[in-house]
Amino acid sequence: MNYGADESFRQASDVIRHASAAGKTLAVAESCTGGLVCAALTDIPGASDALRGGVVSYANGVKESLLGVNAQTLASVGAVSEEVACAMAQGARRHLEADIAVSTTGIAGPGGGTPSKPVGTVWFGLSTSSGETAYLRHFEGDRRDVRNQAVAYALALLDEALT
Repeated sequence: MNYGADESFRQASDVIRHASAAGKTLAVAESCTGGLVCAALTDIPGASDALRGGVVSYANGVKESLLGVNAQTLASVGAVSEEVACAMAQGARRHLEADIAVSTTGIAGPGGGTPSKPVGTVWFGLSTSSGETAYLRHFEGDRRDVRNQAVAYALALLDEALT
């Protein structure tokens, strides 16, 4: 997926438009994207009609204290996992009192990868009233590329949940 400023703006515009039309509120919990998903949404005029807020939870302690991710889960499966992505999204939806939340947790690189979790591995969580779902993607490129592709995918997940 190619990601650029124009594409980000179009995707974020669609998300805000669809959320506002549906009367739905949104929340974001980010680790590897460091606030870029929330920033893309707040670039859109009228975002305050739908966006409740976001949490940048780069450190595991923040994932635990602000989002309610279980410390034992972090210790057993790691921050870059299906379980943590779901817990982050659920925590953001619950604590920010939103209808839909998305989360990102991954390894943007250039270091930090392992054979089982190489650089470019990103887990996404989506939380709605129906529950949580996780999505795993492997992106190519440098740190910036991985993060930008993750933003685009997170926005696509939000938009899909709204339409």
